[in-house]
Amino acid sequence: MARHRDTVVRFMRDNGLTFKDQGLIDMALTHPSFSQEKSYVVNNQRLEFLGDAVLNMIVAEYLYNHFDEKPEGELTKIRARVVCEKALLNVAHAMRLGDYLFLGRGEEMSGGRKRRSILADAVEAVIGALYLDQGYEAATRFVMTHLQEYVDETARGDYQDYKSRLQELVQGKNKQNVAYKIIKECGPAHAKVFEAGVFYRDQLLAVGQGRSKKEAEQNAAEKVLKNQPLLLSLGLERIPRL
Repeated sequence: MARHRDTVVRFMRDNGLTFKDQGLIDMALTHPSFSQEKSYVVNNQRLEFLGDAVLNMIVAEYLYNHFDEKPEGELTKIRARVVCEKALLNVAHAMRLGDYLFLGRGEEMSGGRKRRSILADAVEAVIGALYLDQGYEAATRFVMTHLQEYVDETARGDYQDYKSRLQELVQGKNKQNVAYKIIKECGPAHAKVFEAGVFYRDQLLAVGQGRSKKEAEQNAAEKVLKNQPLLLSLGLERIPRL
C-alpha cells in the first residue's frame, strides 16, 4: 500500500495537482482489473461516468460563451469532435497517465497502459475526481488547460462530418455508396468501446474505434479520407483537403 500511495503522490506532483481527498485520485487511477485481482474496494468506472458529463458541460459552456456566431447544430458538431477518444488520448499522453495507472496483472501484460479506451476513461475519471474534490471551477481549469487550444482550433477549422464527406466523394464518382458495420464492441455497459469497419464493394477500407458507434464510424471514415493511396486505388482522384 505504501508503494500505491507513492504512485498517487507522484502523479499529483508531476502534474501539478492537489487533492483534499486523495482517495478520489487514487480511485481515478484504479482500473477495474486491479480492483478485481486485488480485492480492492474502488475503481474508476463511476468517476469516469461523472467526468464524462462534467467534460461535456464544460466544453458546451465554453463554446456557447466564445462562439456566439455559430448555431446549435455547428456547436454540437464541434463538441463531438472535442469530447472524443482522440482528444482525451492527447491529454493522457501529456500527463503520462499510463505510467501511473493501477492495473491488474493480466491487463498490464496485454498492454493496458497504452490501451486507448483505458487512457481516455482515466482522463474522464480524473476530471470527475477534481469535480468532487474541488468543484466545477477546478474541473474547468483542468479541462481548459489541456483542451482549450484544441477546442479553439476545432471550432475555427475542421469539424465536419467525415461520413458525409466520404459519401459525397464516392457518390460523385459512381452510384454505389460505402457501408458501415460494427465489427467489435467491448467494455462495461456504461463505457463500451466500439470498432466500426467501413466497406466499399464488400472491401474493408478502414477500421475506427470510438466510445459510441457514431464516433467509431466517423473515425473509420476519416482514416479513408486521409489515405490518399487508397483513394487513388478506388478511382477517387479528387482528394479532399483535410
